[in-house]
Amino acid sequence: MSDVQVRFKGYVPERLPSGAVRHRVRVEGQPKRRIVIPVGPDDPTFTEHYWAARAGQTIEVVEKKSAAPVSSLDAMIDDYLFALEQKVEGGNASPHTLRQRRSLMLRAREVITPEADRIGSLHCDLPREAMMHIRDHWGARTAQADNCIKALRAAYEWAMELGRVQTNPATGVKRVHRSKGGAVPWSTEDVKKFLAHHAEGSVPRLWLILALFTGARRGDLYLLGRAHEVQREGMTWLDWQPGKKGSAPASLPMAPQLLTATRGMTVQGKTYLLSKHGRPFRSPEVLGNSVQGWTKEAGLAARSSHGLRKALGGLLGELGCSGLQIMSILSHTEPTTSSIYTRSAERRRLAREAMQMVGGMKLW
Repeated sequence: MSDVQVRFKGYVPERLPSGAVRHRVRVEGQPKRRIVIPVGPDDPTFTEHYWAARAGQTIEVVEKKSAAPVSSLDAMIDDYLFALEQKVEGGNASPHTLRQRRSLMLRAREVITPEADRIGSLHCDLPREAMMHIRDHWGARTAQADNCIKALRAAYEWAMELGRVQTNPATGVKRVHRSKGGAVPWSTEDVKKFLAHHAEGSVPRLWLILALFTGARRGDLYLLGRAHEVQREGMTWLDWQPGKKGSAPASLPMAPQLLTATRGMTVQGKTYLLSKHGRPFRSPEVLGNSVQGWTKEAGLAARSSHGLRKALGGLLGELGCSGLQIMSILSHTEPTTSSIYTRSAERRRLAREAMQMVGGMKLW
């Protein structure tokens, strides 16, 4: 196949986990854009499809009517992930969602049934009990179990729209994870302890300042850089579109502390945060693993980027910021989300005032 790639420049076949080959061709002059063609080099129509794809076009294929092939869960998952990949390339889905669902679903289809069958090899028209079996296979990793079923539910919804299945067996499968309150908010002492351990000019210190002064999620933190800076009203702003689905665009003036920290790094790159090799982090997960190490080194346990985001929300509420102001900073689109922080701050203010009144009471 390598000889074929030499003769047909830009032809980049990809072998899927199921063993099938996806034939892709790079559009000439647009190396990041790839068009999938329906046939490989062994097909007599390959060159026609190849040259059309190189020109950024596709040739409509008129398929002969035949009996619908039996579709395995493997095939359905491969096709769904390919469709999701196309949505990501078109900017209509999050790369994080694609990575997460691919990881979960590829593991799900390797589950062995009580009859000793690999579940991915079975027809995709499975009963609900099969989804429950996949869920329970995760054992104590209940959060992953629920996310796996959520991913399969989305895949089946997609397959139903195409008429490949009649029902969605993942619908109605109960969640098994019980939230323990989510990420732990950082305290002021946590921040001081972290900064005391990580010196100025270090990546861990820049990460904390970037997270604290932007409120950005981990999936955005690893991408932020000079390209997101905009000069406005005599100030440097950060403008970006958060990756989480449904988030409002973010636009924040860079705090002096953040501006100083970003300019004080010895090694500068495409992104503010660089790995120990001086390159951008490959994914939010890789950054998350580094954060775990940095917090552990500073003597902190169970602290994360999201915990800093929650701490910022609480701090803004304590400072008297309105719900709309908090929405603007944290890119919320629903007032009910930001009201969590304003309600907490308001309750504490009212409690303080009430206790001051009680303190003035004469009981004897």
